[in-house]
Formats: sequence, C-alpha cells, structure tokens
Amino acid sequence: MTDENQKIQSEEFEREPVPNSKLKGWKSFLGMYAGEHAAGTEFMIGPLFLTAGVSAFDLLIGLLLGNLMAVLSWRFFTSEIAVKNRLTLYYQLEKICGKKLVVFYNIANGILFCFLAGAMITVSATAVGIPFDMEMPKLSDTMPNGMTWVVIVIVIGAVISLIAARGYDTVSKAANWMSPIIVFAFIACGVVALGQLEVGSFEDFWNIWGEGGEPFPGQIKYTFWHVALWSWFANAAMHIGMSDLSVFRFAKKPSAGWMTAAGMYIGHYMAWIAAALLYAVYLKTPEAQAFLTAGDAPPVAPGPLAYNAIGVFGIIAVVLAGWTTANPTIYRAGLAFQAIIPKASTFWVTILAGTIATIAGLFPAFAMKLLGFVALYGFILAPVGAIIVFEHFFAEKFGVVKNYAEKAGITFNMAVLLAWGISFGLFYTLSISQGIFLSFLTLPAWLLCGALFLAFSKMMQRT
Repeated sequence: MTDENQKIQSEEFEREPVPNSKLKGWKSFLGMYAGEHAAGTEFMIGPLFLTAGVSAFDLLIGLLLGNLMAVLSWRFFTSEIAVKNRLTLYYQLEKICGKKLVVFYNIANGILFCFLAGAMITVSATAVGIPFDMEMPKLSDTMPNGMTWVVIVIVIGAVISLIAARGYDTVSKAANWMSPIIVFAFIACGVVALGQLEVGSFEDFWNIWGEGGEPFPGQIKYTFWHVALWSWFANAAMHIGMSDLSVFRFAKKPSAGWMTAAGMYIGHYMAWIAAALLYAVYLKTPEAQAFLTAGDAPPVAPGPLAYNAIGVFGIIAVVLAGWTTANPTIYRAGLAFQAIIPKASTFWVTILAGTIATIAGLFPAFAMKLLGFVALYGFILAPVGAIIVFEHFFAEKFGVVKNYAEKAGITFNMAVLLAWGISFGLFYTLSISQGIFLSFLTLPAWLLCGALFLAFSKMMQRT
C-alpha cells in the first residue's frame, strides 16, 4: 500500500468516530446532495414516469409530497443518529448485529449499490456514445449491444472508480464542482423542451401529462400514491435505511440533514420533470411513433435526449450527471466491502466496488428497469435501518441493551436476523402473491422490523 493510499484510509475513520477536526459545515452537504440527486438517475426516472402513464396531478403533487417525506426522514432520523454516534452504518451495525451477521448485510448492501452505480455508468455511456454513432439500448434490452458500448462503459467506469477511491473529500469536491453545471443543464433542457413542445401557458404545461394514459408495453400504471411513495422510498436505503450515516457522521450539526432538500427539489422534482419534458419531445418524433405503432416501447436514452435539446453541452451534462451519482454510490459500496475485510485498504475495496459497478453498467437492464430496481433495493435494505432507529430512540424505554453484540461479545445477534427475515419475507411474499407495488410495503416492513427487533431483543437478552 502506498503512503497516499494509507493516508486516504486513515482519514475515512471506518472503525472510529469522526474527530471534531474533520467535521464539515452545511455547504459540503448542500453540494454533495445537489450533485448526487440532480444527476444521472434523473435523466432516466423522468422519462420512465411518462412510460408509466402518470397524470399531471399525480406527477406534480405526488413528487411534492414524496420528496418532502424523504427530506424529513434524512433530517430527523439519519442525520440525528449520525451526529450522535459519528460511525459508519457498517460499524454501527457490527456493534448491534455482530461481525458474522453484518457480513451478509454488507455484501448485499455493497452489491446493490454497485448495481445502482452501474445504471449511472450506463446513463453516461449513452452520451459518450453519440460521437461514435453508437446504437442506443432499448427499453427492453438486457445485454450489451456491441463492442463500442462495452469499451465506452469500461472507460467511464474506470474514471469514476478512481475518483470514488480517493475518499469522501474527493467525492464531495467533485460534487461541488459538477453540480452547478448539471443543475444549469437540467434547467436549460427543460426550457428548450418547453419551446419544442410549444408550451405557452400553464394549461399547455399541464396537458403534457393531462389525465395520464396507458403505460407503455412492459410497464405498470402509476397513480398518485405510486409516485408519492416511490419518490419517498427511492432513497429508502440512504435515509430510513441509515446508509447515509456514513455521510452525515462528518456533519457538525444534525441540521445538515436539511441540505438534502437541495437534492430532492432540484433533482427529484425539477430535474425529473425536465427530463420527462425531453422524453415528451422525443415521443412526438416519427421514430418514437413507429415504435408505438408497432406495439413496442420507444427507447429511453438520456444522451440523445439531452443532445437534441442543448447540443454538445447536453452530452457533457449527462456524462457529469452519471458521475455525480456513481461516485458517492461506489464510495458507499466500498465502505460496505471494507467493513467485511477491515484490514484491506479503503482505496482498493472501492476499486473493487467500481469494477463490479462497471460490469453491471454493461447490462442496460439495470438502467431501463430503474423504477422497479430502486423500489426493490430500498425494500431490501430499509428494514435494517429500522433496527438502528428503533434501538436509538426506544431501547432505554423498553429495557433493551444498546450495541448488544459488542457488549455481550457475540458475533451473531439472532434478534436482528429474525426481525429482518420475518418482515422481509412476509411483505415480499405479499407483494408477489397479490401483485402489490413494492413501495406500498416498504414502510410497513420497516415498522414491523423495528418492532420485532425490540421484542426479540428483550426476550433474548433476558435469557
């Protein structure tokens, strides 16, 4: 390990509280969240809402409510606990669950984050491929569609992985530098698209979605509650799932959690709507109409959509947008893997995470099915965060020992496994058997997992 890599590892404080000298003010989190959430996913999610046949009211008001709930979750759960303990999610879980049990969670968490980062590498590749006349992936594509695609994805993945491997400071600085450019690009795309759609009044704007329509082939119909709950739990793993303990442990005060509003209302509101407008323009083209006439879903390729609106600047914006989501996501995945092999360099485990993300990026399915994938990974990971939240706020009231695995010297806390297994199994089975939208069940699964953890912990700790 080089001296530089040793320095990066020592400044990440994976297994100790972050010291006061390394704490950061609200501006650091403002830039990071604005950059991460006005980013690559937005170029995919906005158009995908259109493919789900949303109405104007469902989209505009549903997003308003869902994003508010996400901000409140970050502020009053994630940042509150992070500033109190100043530990990564993975080390905090190790204290509660035990080393052996937390390994399984870290593997699942790290891999799912890699898949999400891979989707963002896919998004960037659709922009880089434009000058090479690359064939764009279709909405139904799952496999790489050519050697040009493979080469471009590998190059982008390598660059993103190196940035993430430099540690939190580099990730934060990259986001602060890129986010204003990306935000401006989304605004420009939205304005240009409104002109191309000949929108002259709010009524014209509203009529772009109108009362909604039938979903495209292979998609499900989204209502108001689909939009509201999906947008709340799109980042469930980060807020109620507590993954962003690893980020907010660097915050001076819990109020830094309010900075997530920059990501939610610039990114998950303005940017989603702007990206949807770009796709609305494309749907009027003869190419898109030909797909629809043939009963097939038109492709969703962010690069060409942005290029059609603002030219070369659109290509640059999409590339940077993919980076600003993939960078912190790979950083989080690296921390998960580093918790499994604590003696390994943070630099190299992050490179490992980036490699997995790059491989995932070769397969367009992760990006094209992003709405469903995001709902699934939030549903899987969020209930584990309930264990931390319920222990933090209710352990003393219910007579449960905090950080029980650490204090009892055990490596496998059965109370945690039973709580997560029952809540996940019950509600996932319900979703599959009854065809219930997964985001409808994320909150019930989270609440049940937390309550079962307290009940099982009290019973087992007595024994």
